Amino acid sequence: MENKMFTKLRNKFLVLNMSITSLVMITAFAIIYFITYNNIYSEIQSKLTSRAEMPIRMSMLNDTEKGVAVIQRVPLGDTLTFSIELDADGKILEVNSFIDMPEEVYYKAIEAVWSKNKSSASITLEGRQWQYLITQKGRRMILRNGQQYSLVEDKYLITFLDITAYKKTLLELLTTLIFVGAITLFVIFIISLYFANRSIKPIAETWEKQKQFIADASHELKTPLSIINANYDALLENQEETIKSQLKWLDYIKIGTDRMTKLINDLLSLAKLEDVNFETRKNPFNISNVVKDVMLSMEAIMLEKDIKLSHWIEDDIIVKGDAERVKQLVTILFDNAIKYSNENGQIDISLKKSKSQVIYSIRNSGKGIAKKDLPKVFDRFYRGDPSRTHEGGSYGLGLSIAKTIIDRLGGEIQVTSVENEYTTFTFTLGL
Repeated sequence: MENKMFTKLRNKFLVLNMSITSLVMITAFAIIYFITYNNIYSEIQSKLTSRAEMPIRMSMLNDTEKGVAVIQRVPLGDTLTFSIELDADGKILEVNSFIDMPEEVYYKAIEAVWSKNKSSASITLEGRQWQYLITQKGRRMILRNGQQYSLVEDKYLITFLDITAYKKTLLELLTTLIFVGAITLFVIFIISLYFANRSIKPIAETWEKQKQFIADASHELKTPLSIINANYDALLENQEETIKSQLKWLDYIKIGTDRMTKLINDLLSLAKLEDVNFETRKNPFNISNVVKDVMLSMEAIMLEKDIKLSHWIEDDIIVKGDAERVKQLVTILFDNAIKYSNENGQIDISLKKSKSQVIYSIRNSGKGIAKKDLPKVFDRFYRGDPSRTHEGGSYGLGLSIAKTIIDRLGGEIQVTSVENEYTTFTFTLGL
């Protein structure tokens, strides 16, 4: 069920990303295509207009021919054009062509043009694409022996331009854009799928941790509640007894409430530290004195377990941070070292400056931590003992709180261990 949920979420990310990417690509390619299309058709129209307005050269024959004029249009360098002059009734008057084509082709061209009933469009003729332009010829200027003359006409001029190459260019451009677009979208899909899976992974891990947290918290709360309920029932069964005779039941209830109180306080402390709106104070304080104070507070407990302590504390190290949180951090690590030290064990503490940071290290002899368990020691409710016994009142939240504190303070914490020998916790903070 959960896998389907995360797969569905991943697919939503993927669809959203691909939709946006596709829209951007289609828009960009469409702009490229239509700019090219407009440029090409602007060039075609320009050539057609130039061809239609091409000057006429009139030469006079000798006097014996009574000044008969021979009209010839001057070509403008593009031989794949021709024009046809028509009178007002649509009768062909003159064909001006630099292309060797049969006469019937020109009649077919006229039929195709009149059937479209448009002043400018494209037609297919002799297996090629032609763009035509119809212009009405009125008064025009002609050249006669270097002099300009006005010539009045009532004719239509249809100019044709071979645009087969232009059409081929547009088709090739469209094919290229579609091919490049398809390949690009495929590559983007693979990349998006990879990053979508990576994006979902921490969400899935957080979800699993949250589920585990709820299950563990419920389990831990269940134990003290069971103790309280059981001893409450025992008191009810012996109502005639005095309070003094039933103190053991009350003591058991007190133990259960104390354990539950500690657990709830730890949970609240962890929730507070993990709140993104929680602000840690950044004031200078003497961390050397903080470590020494914690050592003194733990002295009685170490004597009970006959634990030897050695320390090397560099004096008067000043750091900028939250003194209360750092004290809580040092206390958690010290308490953890005492709990997991063997009888007649050894604890070694060091505090020193190194360049722009302070390094605190605490090492205890004892059972140690299995290599496979090292990545889990900072997880909430984690304990190496699979039986999950509350050794020393531990609920497996201390190290998780310590990790959260050091993260909020901008430092780092690490753990190293050798089974049946020692465990070392080390954290660093900026000065």
